[in-house]
Amino acid sequence: MNRILLTALTAALLGAGAASAQSVSIGFADPVSSIDPQLNNHAGDRSLALHLFDSIVDRRDSGNLPSLALSWKTLDDKTWEFKLRPNVVWSDGKPFTADDLVYSFERARKVPGSVASYASSLRTVESATAKDPLTLIIKTTIPNPELLTNIGAVHIVSRHVGEKASTEDYNAGRAAIGTGPYVLTSWTPGDRAVFARNDKFWGPKPAWEKVTYRYINNAAARTAALLAGDVDVIDKVSASDVDRLRKTPNVSVYAYPGLRVLLVQPSFRKGPNEFITDNAGKPLAENPLLDVRVRQALNIAINRKTLVDRVMQGTATVANQWMPAKTFGYNPDVKDIAYDAAQAKKLLADAGFPEGFKLTVHVPGDRYPLGAETLQAVAQFWSRIGVKTQLEVVPWSVYSARANKNEFAISIVAWGNGTGEAGYGLQNVFATANNQKGLGNSNWGRYSSVDVDKALEAATVEFNTERRAAILRHSVKLVSDDVAAIPLFHYQNIWAAKKGLKVEPYISDRTTAMQVSKQ
Repeated sequence: MNRILLTALTAALLGAGAASAQSVSIGFADPVSSIDPQLNNHAGDRSLALHLFDSIVDRRDSGNLPSLALSWKTLDDKTWEFKLRPNVVWSDGKPFTADDLVYSFERARKVPGSVASYASSLRTVESATAKDPLTLIIKTTIPNPELLTNIGAVHIVSRHVGEKASTEDYNAGRAAIGTGPYVLTSWTPGDRAVFARNDKFWGPKPAWEKVTYRYINNAAARTAALLAGDVDVIDKVSASDVDRLRKTPNVSVYAYPGLRVLLVQPSFRKGPNEFITDNAGKPLAENPLLDVRVRQALNIAINRKTLVDRVMQGTATVANQWMPAKTFGYNPDVKDIAYDAAQAKKLLADAGFPEGFKLTVHVPGDRYPLGAETLQAVAQFWSRIGVKTQLEVVPWSVYSARANKNEFAISIVAWGNGTGEAGYGLQNVFATANNQKGLGNSNWGRYSSVDVDKALEAATVEFNTERRAAILRHSVKLVSDDVAAIPLFHYQNIWAAKKGLKVEPYISDRTTAMQVSKQ
């Protein structure tokens, strides 16, 4: 296992033990694929990157706030001008300029080895040019009222380091030069990152001098680490541990409504699939999941309330679409999905499968809270209607690569909806996959609909808020009627911390040291 040690003394001070008065130790659940902030749009990668790197705007659930850009305006329908924050320096002391943004937007489209590209965030950016060191001009291919939300997803890296660096250089620490509140001291892949306060940071002084950011994928192990005093804060608290921790005198639990939805994605690949067979185990000539009646049957065969009550133990809310209620683009006319096993069996029979078929479902065992347990329950619901379902749990590193190639029959994704509006999921999960256009990067089942794509195009160029919301609501109805994916529930965001510490939500379900403060 690779381990970088840039400052041996600092690393020793930041050991695995609980935090001192000036340091904090966080046990987090989402795996990190790289220190390279532009490699993969994964939750763990993004949370880690927020410590080291900034974006052009500060993206919060409530909207876009100034960050590296202090202000912005449109010069015409397809031209934006950004005035940048003066006197910002990289952690190596060199000045930040508009040219770094130009480079970052170029690089983020085509990082080698990416399985979850940021290209979708830049799909309408035709060009980015530095008018002067503190003025950036962005021209778009079409009018795009959501440009700020789109490009705000991209972490900014420096040209003077990045042009000479590979992803491995970021992982080795050599290229991990940012403008964020912390600097990287060490990183042990699969274990932990250690940060020190960036004294060159342009913003308010970070609360913590030292941060240990420790990967603990098992929920029970995270809870044990908190109770033992090995860490001060944990995220994605197991549903089975919430009540226990609430009753623990020296622990505080912080729960907030979440945007992340757990989606089941059927494969729309034509022809036979090795993970779908008849009841004798013989591969079927055609993929039955292409029939909307089969997808409808699988959809209504699931008792979502049972999943929320028994598997998630009340720490989630039933989902009928990818956005939760009262968010931008949520469609209240799409009703909750009624559990109806008898109707599901009829739909299967109408589709030519009165005796059902065999199906293998794949799920990562080290990624989504209670993901494997949830899909085990789903497999039982499906088996009851004749779709004899087997579950295969695989490591995220294997799962993500294969799911991204549409190799499975059924995959799952916990989509974070980090912008707080429906267009983000529409362009990444439901748009026809097109790497050149940066669309459908998490559309692992390769769903494709002309009408859904047209809705996305219309929403992208619509500046009127009410009309845009109406278009997005229409897209939700299209996706729902077509059963493009099967929504299960929306997670709550749950953190636990030792007494005296407070955790506040930041961007959707991100976990960072900046969210932790002393009470």
